[in-house]
Amino acid sequence: MVSAAKLRKAQDSIIRIRPYAKNLQSIISNLYRSLGQELKTPYSPRENVSRILIIPISSNRGLCGGFNANVIKKTVELTETEYSRAYQEGAVDILAIGKKTADGLKARGIRLIGVNTSVYDKLTYEEVEEFGQSILDSYSNKTYDRVILVYNQFRNAAVQRLVAEQLLPISQEKEPDKNRLSHIVSDYIFEPSLEHVVQTVVPLSLKIQFFKALLDSTASEHGARMTAMHKATDNAASLLKELNLTYNKARQASITNEILEIVSGANALNG
Repeated sequence: MVSAAKLRKAQDSIIRIRPYAKNLQSIISNLYRSLGQELKTPYSPRENVSRILIIPISSNRGLCGGFNANVIKKTVELTETEYSRAYQEGAVDILAIGKKTADGLKARGIRLIGVNTSVYDKLTYEEVEEFGQSILDSYSNKTYDRVILVYNQFRNAAVQRLVAEQLLPISQEKEPDKNRLSHIVSDYIFEPSLEHVVQTVVPLSLKIQFFKALLDSTASEHGARMTAMHKATDNAASLLKELNLTYNKARQASITNEILEIVSGANALNG
């Protein structure tokens, strides 16, 4: 019931921010693809990828089905498959957001460089911005060459899609479909200047993407918990019904045995 009440607010938040985040990301990707070498930022792709930061996002609480377990499983899978060699060489760091993921990864022997459990205390852009900026700084100062977010993407109250999304470096948008009317215009007019746009809009877009991932995870958590508790309630009702039936059968058998004992005793005395 609590998650059902919180889900509405979380769902409204993620629905409102998605169009803004999507279009802002599309603009940045188009700029990178159109301007090519002219667009130099601290967040551009690098030729050599030596150090990787994985950020699994989960919750601080349980009782939400496979919500946390899926994030843990995907993170472990990345360290064992795609980034297996880098992880064995100590070139993969994991920064967990949420107590449950941190506990689960530690139980599986996965190394963590830190755990953030306070980000959900007040989930607003202003509160998350500083944390997001620290992640951008870790890439711009070349501490890491790639940053991956692992989280549950909210679809509806019953469906959450697990994704491993690259936050940094900025990925270029694919070539548009020629059959579609939409196309990318490469002749941009920058006001006040290209440098100002890059310094302002690019970090804003990246922090918005990170904030959106947190909102996605929060809405998915409440949806998963509401669904899990609803199923638990149904299972408990079904179990109670079976137990009542078993109890009534045992009670009836006990009464029948008592009657048989009384009748047998009376027949013995009369015999």
